[in-house]
Amino acid sequence: MAMAGADHPCSICMEPMASSEVHRGGGACVHAFCRACLSGHIRAKVETTGGAVVRCPDPSCAGALDPELCRVALPSDVFERWCAKLCESMFLGARRTYCPFPDCSEMMVADEDGGGGGAEGSVTQSECQVCRRLFCARCGVAPWHVGVTCDEYQRLARVREDTKLYEMAEAMKWKRCPKCQFFVEKVDGCQHIRCR
Repeated sequence: MAMAGADHPCSICMEPMASSEVHRGGGACVHAFCRACLSGHIRAKVETTGGAVVRCPDPSCAGALDPELCRVALPSDVFERWCAKLCESMFLGARRTYCPFPDCSEMMVADEDGGGGGAEGSVTQSECQVCRRLFCARCGVAPWHVGVTCDEYQRLARVREDTKLYEMAEAMKWKRCPKCQFFVEKVDGCQHIRCR
């Protein structure tokens, strides 16, 4: 006995679907799927195989599914991940860089010459197309280090980190092992430090 208005079987689960519930992959693919099956198939392909191009789940079809036609059947997080993978796959041969600001992290394509166009020691100022903030594309730090080469900046950053460590050690009353110079914290016992 057929259900009223359910004249299309899902190509995956074979359950009958109402015409309003039919989702097609698009392109040359003519197979029809229910929302749950299509969503599950795409989620599995995007998350497990990392594939950007998702093929029709029907074994007799080699057609690629169209993200825009599948959008209504997908949760927004799956659709966004799928689109991000498609964008990344378009730049597969290109050298990619990411905005170093943690609240942005937008992917960008790096220039062929590395963006510097000058000597090895020159600073490469770049601007993120999304957040519009400046950063160094050569060493990937944010914000852009004005007037300082990448090597100098890295050296200064190490000095700043060392200074912070020494300040913290002093505040926490850590002592250094006389043999290996590791910082140690007294939990209990005497003042004697034994190197591990």
